[in-house]
Amino acid sequence: MNRRLQAGVFLMVAAVAGLAGYYFNRARLSSPATEAAAEKLMQASLTDLSGKRQTLSQRRGKILVVNFWATWCLPCREEIPALKKIQTKHAANGVEVVGIAIDNVAKVLDYAAEMSINYGLLIGGAEILATSRELGNLAEVLPFTVILDRAGKVAYTHVGVLTEGALDSVLLPLL
Repeated sequence: MNRRLQAGVFLMVAAVAGLAGYYFNRARLSSPATEAAAEKLMQASLTDLSGKRQTLSQRRGKILVVNFWATWCLPCREEIPALKKIQTKHAANGVEVVGIAIDNVAKVLDYAAEMSINYGLLIGGAEILATSRELGNLAEVLPFTVILDRAGKVAYTHVGVLTEGALDSVLLPLL
């Protein structure tokens, strides 16, 4: 075999092995959330962009799309337009998108203005990222989204970027 053919075969095998590894390990990135973890998220005291402490329990009775993200996270940036559309489309139906930034207030304020974010933003740190792990985000990766029903129970979790269509498919039965 010539060197080009050997290199091509090697690259093909490496690509297949990489894809197989990704799909095999993808299930290990998340696990089912517990009620205790959902309640911990609802009671977590987080800082809003004006410096006031808030909890998600203040929003009980609404369907919450809770998105863990950061300003430095490129996949998070990709997901923001879908979250903005969901906020606009479903706010009248009692849906509220809440972004929990693993970042600092100054960066989030600038980023929110740049991206014209139209939903609530809270600031969290290592402790809230640990809570995301309890909610099923085993690898503590961003973005990570949890959808809570009106009673504050976990209806859905997702590691990675979500599209508007994927969010709608989860939200519509909850309305």
